[in-house]
Amino acid sequence: MEVYQNNALREDRQLLLLTHLSQLLSLFTGFGGIIAPLILWLTQRDKIELMDEQGKEIMNFQISMFIYAILCIPFVFILIGILPLIAICLLTIIFPIINAVKVNNGEQPHYPLCIKFIR
Repeated sequence: MEVYQNNALREDRQLLLLTHLSQLLSLFTGFGGIIAPLILWLTQRDKIELMDEQGKEIMNFQISMFIYAILCIPFVFILIGILPLIAICLLTIIFPIINAVKVNNGEQPHYPLCIKFIR
């Protein structure tokens, strides 16, 4: 029976890892980085223990980064928005990877600069 519990825990971690990494779909599809984690979160939040908490965190991060990027666009025309826009792009690539590794190791993930839209 203990082996089954370890396999279930491993599968839960793998799905959480997949949810964090699915944010990187934005690099290829545009809005896939918002839609894929949203679908995984909504369908699995009752089945996987930490999915609800981490799904909310992922959605808050994605929405926050989208808002920050929209706010930077007008400043790109006067050249002061380029660096913040690059920083936002790097954050949206780096932190899903870091948090996927943390989840896989059993640690608590954290996304910086999140506005708590979903509680």
